[in-house]
Amino acid sequence: MKKDNKNTNINSPWIMMALVLVVALVFAAIYRFYSGLGAATNLSDDTPWGLWIGVDVLAGVALAAGGFAIAGAVYIFNLPKYKPIARAAVLTGFVGYVVVSISLFFDIGKPLSLWHPLIMWQPHSIMFEVTWCVVLYTIVLALEFSGPYFESIGARKTAAIMTGRPVLVPLAIAGVTLSFLHQSSLGALFLLMPGKLHHLWWTTMLPYNFFISAIAAGLAMVSFESIIAAKAFHHRLNPEILQGLAKGTAITLLVYFIFRMGDILVKGNISLMFDGGAGTLFLIEMIFFVLIPMLMLFKNTRSTNGMVVVMPQVLVLLGVVFNRLNILFLAQYKQGVSYYPSIVEMAITLGLIASIIVAYKVAIIKLPIMALKKPYTSFDN
Repeated sequence: MKKDNKNTNINSPWIMMALVLVVALVFAAIYRFYSGLGAATNLSDDTPWGLWIGVDVLAGVALAAGGFAIAGAVYIFNLPKYKPIARAAVLTGFVGYVVVSISLFFDIGKPLSLWHPLIMWQPHSIMFEVTWCVVLYTIVLALEFSGPYFESIGARKTAAIMTGRPVLVPLAIAGVTLSFLHQSSLGALFLLMPGKLHHLWWTTMLPYNFFISAIAAGLAMVSFESIIAAKAFHHRLNPEILQGLAKGTAITLLVYFIFRMGDILVKGNISLMFDGGAGTLFLIEMIFFVLIPMLMLFKNTRSTNGMVVVMPQVLVLLGVVFNRLNILFLAQYKQGVSYYPSIVEMAITLGLIASIIVAYKVAIIKLPIMALKKPYTSFDN
C-alpha cells in the first residue's frame, strides 16, 4: 500500500520547525559547555535547580511514565485492548528517558563525571538510588523497544524472542518496579527541605504524590500522542482505548486529589491554601489541573470523539509540569531571591522537547510501531 507522503515525510513543516529548535539546542549547548553554568544560566546558590531539572527531568520522567503503565496493563494484567498502543507507549518512555539523561548532562557542573554514581556507590543517598533506577529502567525500555527494531531489519527469530511473553512479562515487571522506586524517590528527595519547601507541597506523602501523579501524566501522554499520531497518519484508533485511558486518568486524578487534600486536612494546613502567593499557586494547580480535567474526563469516558479527550489530557500534562515547577522553585520563594530562565536555558529546554518530537516521528515512520503496521510477533499467538 502506498504511504501518504504528507504524513510519512520527515520534511513536514512541523518537523522543520522542530529541527530549527534542535539546531538552536546545539548552539546553546556549545555555549553552555564553553562558558560554564554561571554564564549560561541564571541559577544560583539559592536556586540551584531551574528550568532544566523542572521540565526535562522531574516533569520529563513523569510524562514518560506511560511506558511502564501501558506495558504493565498489557503484559502483566493481560489487558489486550491496549496492545495496539503498547509499542508507541514504550517508544515515548524510551525517548523520554534518553532525553532526561541528556538534560542531566547539561545541568551538572562536571558533566564528564555523570558516570561516577555507577561505580562510586553511596547507598545512603537518594540520588544514588534514583540514578541506578533510571539507568536500569532505560535499559529495560531499550530491551522492550528492541523487538520493533529487529523486525525492521528482518531479524525474524530475534524479533520473535524479544516480543514473546517469556521476555516481555519479566521486562514489564522490572519496569513497573523500577518506575515506582525512582518516581517516588524523586519526591522523597524534597523531604530533605522541610524548612524551604512550602508545606502545601512538603509532606511525608510526597513520594506517593509523585508516583500517583506520574501515572496520571503517563496515561495522559499516551492518550495525547495516540490521538495526534492517529490523526497525522490517518490511522483509526479504537475508541475503547481512548475511553479506557480517559477513565484511568480520571480515577488516578481522583486518588491523587483525595491523597493531597486528605493529607492537608489531617495536618491542619487548610489555612495555607489562602495564604498569599503559594496558596494561589496551589489552588490553580488543584482546580485547573486536577479537578477540572478530572470532571471533564469522567464526563467523557464514553465519548468516541478523540478530540473531546485531548483538552483535559493536555491540562493533566500541563498540571504535572506546573506541580514539578512549584515544588522545584516556585513554592520555595523567599524574600530577595528571584529566578527566571536564561535564553540558553530556554533554548536547551525547547530543543530537547523538539528532539523528542523528531525522534518519535522518525521511529513511527521507520519502525513497525503503529498498529497499522502488522508486525510478526509471537506475542500475537
